[in-house]
Amino acid sequence: MMAQKRRRNILERAKGYRGIRSKKERYAHEALMRAGRYAFAHRKDKKNDFRQLWIVRLNAAVRDNLPAGRQAAIKSYSTFIAALKNKNIQLDRKVLAQFASEHPAVFARIAKQVA
Repeated sequence: MMAQKRRRNILERAKGYRGIRSKKERYAHEALMRAGRYAFAHRKDKKNDFRQLWIVRLNAAVRDNLPAGRQAAIKSYSTFIAALKNKNIQLDRKVLAQFASEHPAVFARIAKQVA
């Protein structure tokens, strides 16, 4: 009875997998184990992926908000973040990237205050 329940559970969890992986218990179990490993690893990777995305967005926004006509001290993401820390403005990258993409006027004011 328990073996039958275990097999049914494995096949239910593998429902929707392609080919033999959704029909045969052995292959379904292998696919589930592999999927579990990838899911675990990619949950960790997701955090780094989003941080990289925020950094790219911030770098583009900082370069768009350079003061015209004079040589600016803030030319890139790294100098912008350093200037934020020096001015003791404690906004994280996620919030800054949201301002840059959704509220460019607010981001421009922050960039002007830092410059």
